[in-house]
Amino acid sequence: MDWKIQPAKSLKGELTVPPDKSISHRAIMFGSISNGNTRINNFLRGEDCMHTLRAFRSLGIEIEVKKDMVIVSGKGLRGLRPPEGNIYLGNSGTSMRIIPGILAGQPFNSVLTGDGSLRRRPMRRVMEPLARMGVKVEPMEGGDHAPLRIYGHKGPLSPIDYVTPVASAQIKSCVLAAGLYADGVTSLREPFLSRDHTERMLEYLSAVIKKDGLTTRITGGKYLEANDINIPGDISSAAFFIVGGLLVKDSHIILRDVGLNPTRTGVVDVLRRMGGHIKILDERETLEPVGDLEVKYSVLKGTVVTADEIPLLIDEIPVIAVAAAAADGETRIMGISELKVKETDRVKSITDNLTAIGARLREEDDTLIISGGIGRFQAHRVKSFGDHRTAMSAAIASLASDDECVIVDSGCVDTSYPGFLKDLTALVAGG
Repeated sequence: MDWKIQPAKSLKGELTVPPDKSISHRAIMFGSISNGNTRINNFLRGEDCMHTLRAFRSLGIEIEVKKDMVIVSGKGLRGLRPPEGNIYLGNSGTSMRIIPGILAGQPFNSVLTGDGSLRRRPMRRVMEPLARMGVKVEPMEGGDHAPLRIYGHKGPLSPIDYVTPVASAQIKSCVLAAGLYADGVTSLREPFLSRDHTERMLEYLSAVIKKDGLTTRITGGKYLEANDINIPGDISSAAFFIVGGLLVKDSHIILRDVGLNPTRTGVVDVLRRMGGHIKILDERETLEPVGDLEVKYSVLKGTVVTADEIPLLIDEIPVIAVAAAAADGETRIMGISELKVKETDRVKSITDNLTAIGARLREEDDTLIISGGIGRFQAHRVKSFGDHRTAMSAAIASLASDDECVIVDSGCVDTSYPGFLKDLTALVAGG
């Protein structure tokens, strides 16, 4: 499926973005190993999260999908059942990297696999800490990629003190999940702060978990207790409309009920630093902080995104790069190596697509340098590279282009935001 998108005169109106993908994944995972029923309100029904849901159904968990909620009948820490075959996770890197920590503590073996893109993503980063905990994880086709066979444990795992090589919420979540099955306290330290959705949710479900700066400790052998989970709007999805509102003249939009977890709002911080008008309205605290965002057209300027900020906005870098191409002056995005092992090599996709719309950029060591100042982007025909965030970023650039643009193979957007084009069209029509 290809998208054809016309330039926009303005974006106006109110919008509620889809539920948070990261929290939706974790609600299914940890609800499944809790005692009792977890009612999940506002669950994201994109392809990635539905793969997680089906994975736990295949592991013997009853999950009822209603119109307004999902009900997970948890079976406790060791209540999962052996699947009948391999567990297929599509393109969901979150599922592939966190679920091994849960399967490590089950008294049976299992195999995780996915589509071609997922089977190319590195898995040694979770295999290594699990091995230290006494868990064998075998790449069935060699290397450090899926399919992965996880050899579960009947007894407790060994607790570890682990320092992650990179700041990654997926690595952290895998180790903390495995720590639930350890005989003692498992400690994990990151080089920089990453998303803390797992820590928040595990604490909310009665895990014994403590944070001290960049170190998180979890005590094994403690049961999780089911609780209702309300999922806020996904700030990663909101980021596309935020940038669109900032770039297209005369725009004024309100984004309702957006998750404002401090480990996810790096995109807001960077765009404000660039001069963007982004105002938080009606902020309130639940399991996660939530609020409304007001966005108005702004004249942006270049900035520096440091390596320690990358874990807090890694999914938003493609659309931040679009903003940087339009901003006055130079933008430097440091610490870009992790972008090369996402759904695609996002450094390549950013470089190829921004070059096609008339931007000047280059890569130096671990830094992407974007020379801004483009008045209007050139009309373009670009590829999605099979990556939902690349496709949506290209769509936002199209709004500020000088003629109709085409984004090739945009069906990948269904992994996180099936209604993206409809919502974008509504804001354009409102203007």
